[in-house]
Amino acid sequence: MRNTLFLGVGLLLLVVQGNLYRILGHVPLAGIMPNLVLPLIVFMGVHEYSVVRGALLACGLGYALDMFAGAPVGLFTFICVSIFALSRAAGVRLAAQTILTQLALACGFSLFESVTVLMLVAIFGRDPHSPRALLALILPHAVATAAVSPLIFRLAERLHQASITVPRPDGGAR
Repeated sequence: MRNTLFLGVGLLLLVVQGNLYRILGHVPLAGIMPNLVLPLIVFMGVHEYSVVRGALLACGLGYALDMFAGAPVGLFTFICVSIFALSRAAGVRLAAQTILTQLALACGFSLFESVTVLMLVAIFGRDPHSPRALLALILPHAVATAAVSPLIFRLAERLHQASITVPRPDGGAR
């Protein structure tokens, strides 16, 4: 149930992210588009989800991000699974409870995501000048992702609380 909820909300966030361009496309600052799925993946990593289930969810959301973004297949899939694994290894569950640490986690992982994308584009891309052109987008993207991360963390926390199965005192029998 929880995995289905997180997958559905992640896909909904991808649709919202795709439509944010219509609103934020008129802002003169390049790279202001946030990644709405990244805080959800970080939330799953720091909240002790099963490694296999979390990695599969991150893989599915990354693949959907590849499809929505028109990126080469596997680019964001690899990055989302990597971010889940790193956030899982960070093990900062208690630290992710405050807004400041949520902002810091989202900004840090967004910087990691952007730098990794630039490195992979530089290594495997056809145009050698595109990483230099994309370099100026890293910081605004990280700040925008960090700015929306408390909202995504709050949404993910509500989903987490709603999907907790508590055993009944009578042994679960009705």
